[in-house]
Amino acid sequence: MMRVAVDMALCQTHAQCVFAAPEVFSLDEDDELVYDATPDGADQRALDEAVRACPVQAIVVDWD
Repeated sequence: MMRVAVDMALCQTHAQCVFAAPEVFSLDEDDELVYDATPDGADQRALDEAVRACPVQAIVVDWD
């Protein structure tokens, strides 16, 4: 099972993850980041790109 975690204390909502992996990350109506912590069938390359794209390195993906 894959697990995604975002340190919301670090996140500055640059939304680069949203562009890289929109099936996992999105912005709500208040422009706050929301994400699927256990995305079934998410594109591994897209998630890797989201991790790399985060300017504050707030995203961790565990590939159990």
